[in-house]
Amino acid sequence: MKPAQATADRLDAVAIGAALGARRGELAVEVVDRCPSTNARLLERAPADRPALLAAELQSAGRGRRGRRWHSARGAGLTFSLARRMRRPLGELQGLSLVAGVAAARVLRGLGATELALKWPNDLVARGAKLGGILVETRPVAGGTLAVIGIGINLRATPDLGARLRRQVIALQQLVDPLPARNALLAAIGCALLDALREFEAGGLASLRSDWEALHAHAGQRIRVRLANGRVLSGLAAGLAADGALQLRTRRGLQDIHSARVVAARAASAPGRPGRAA
Repeated sequence: MKPAQATADRLDAVAIGAALGARRGELAVEVVDRCPSTNARLLERAPADRPALLAAELQSAGRGRRGRRWHSARGAGLTFSLARRMRRPLGELQGLSLVAGVAAARVLRGLGATELALKWPNDLVARGAKLGGILVETRPVAGGTLAVIGIGINLRATPDLGARLRRQVIALQQLVDPLPARNALLAAIGCALLDALREFEAGGLASLRSDWEALHAHAGQRIRVRLANGRVLSGLAAGLAADGALQLRTRRGLQDIHSARVVAARAASAPGRPGRAA
């Protein structure tokens, strides 16, 4: 039997459209009960004249970065993708996960999740635990590039999820009371994404760079990152480069990190004092 709360809060395209209000014409909304991956489904389609949003109650093959699986129990999270044709150069689109992070954070912090921060390059975090993740995929199309932005957010606590993933996780219900209805929340994030993508299209990442840096979970901390080749670098997190790379201040100077995973972080040591775990 499905939990009554999850059943009452089912995703519904009509309800999402109503929550969009005057902006419902800007976004084509579709809800499915189950699909392998909302990102994959939107990537397969020809781009429409307006952005498209696809949400699923359950994804059987939801994806994260580097082939990782996204886990979400039915009714416990929000999993969706937004597709939009982008006309900025392909090389600039690597910053889209940062843009999407800013958009989601604007909504969630506005609801009261003031502890929410952004972990480079694609995580929403709070209290040192993962709240959500972002996956951006692209393909060339006539007139530009089709960008599909997938977002997963933990809304309700799921028993043993952290143990299964071997990492700390947190749910929005632990940060916001009362928890908003999923349809209204999805509409709000959809609108914020449209706005942030419009800002990015007009001015590139520079238009949102300071907003992301203000939310940086590891700003000024000493961090360790593991590169795609397995090599580990350590240094002070020093914000973003113009193209969205993570800037790391190391003994060899400032380095731009384009593809890596932050594996450890701690507060930077004050002169003459040891650092502490973060």
